[in-house]
Amino acid sequence: MFKALILEQDAEGRASAQIKEIGEDALPEGDVTVAVEYSTVNYKDGLCLSAKGGGLVRKYPHVGGIDFAGTVEASDDSRYKPGDKVVLTGWRVGEVHWGGYAQKARVKADWLVPLPEGLSTKQAMAVGTAGFTAMLAVMALEDHGLKPGNGPVLVTGAAGGVGSVATAILAALGHEVAGVTGRPETADYLKSLGATQIVPREEINETVKRPLETETWAGCVDAVGGDMLARVLGQMKYGASVAAVGLAGGAGLPATVVPFLLRGVNLLGIDSVMQPYDNRLRAWQRVAKDLPMDKLEAMVQPATLADLPGLGADILKGQIKGRVVVDVNA
Repeated sequence: MFKALILEQDAEGRASAQIKEIGEDALPEGDVTVAVEYSTVNYKDGLCLSAKGGGLVRKYPHVGGIDFAGTVEASDDSRYKPGDKVVLTGWRVGEVHWGGYAQKARVKADWLVPLPEGLSTKQAMAVGTAGFTAMLAVMALEDHGLKPGNGPVLVTGAAGGVGSVATAILAALGHEVAGVTGRPETADYLKSLGATQIVPREEINETVKRPLETETWAGCVDAVGGDMLARVLGQMKYGASVAAVGLAGGAGLPATVVPFLLRGVNLLGIDSVMQPYDNRLRAWQRVAKDLPMDKLEAMVQPATLADLPGLGADILKGQIKGRVVVDVNA
């Protein structure tokens, strides 16, 4: 028997969460059983924990948690053996498939990645899906020509999970980082991660007035979308790129094609869910190499399974700073 945060639905279709003891026979099919050590809280987790499941949960009872790290307990796949440390992000785990908000998980071997050397399972979940996505964004910007010295790199939603890790990585790589935040009280936190400029959200979150503005940013990691992304596109330097990773400000894009046609700006879509294995491995290895661990520790808010319903609501309201690390065994 082991503990899990079980989401169940009542007759009116409203979901609620409760910690229960369940047996291994309740786990879904899969090649590898993992003794989960840590998980985290992402925006999708907040949606799954909400009363209606955010439109992501297809079947109840359900175990959320879109990422986790732990130790292989049993494996039918030759790539993994008991005792191996592994990380999982994506593949709709925690949405369609049972996830990491339990002391055990059973998944397909293809969904796992070996824990990179130099990272603990706790550190891996301090990174989590958000940090993994941030690293994919930085890699995409680099693949499209971003180098230290090109000019300031903008990070929108900088105090959030993706933004925090992106800020720390970019600063460690030698970039000048400008962090956008709507919470003035996070300015010192962002500076501690390496941001050299704080941009108040209201200065940049406006409807596009002119398709092109002064060339300002050499690159951008955007977690907001909507009006802010549209405005930022017109402020990019010639040939620069924006890596789009989120839609906290809305799914619409009220922009024109002018920045693409007259400045050669690139809009790069970053998907962390279905990333091929080789790119996953590359990203995790880069995280272990390029993310300063002292900066990572500064982002962490510890939590337990019992804290998750409240934290899920908080992240949907934009009230989470940095990274939440959930000790599922606490």
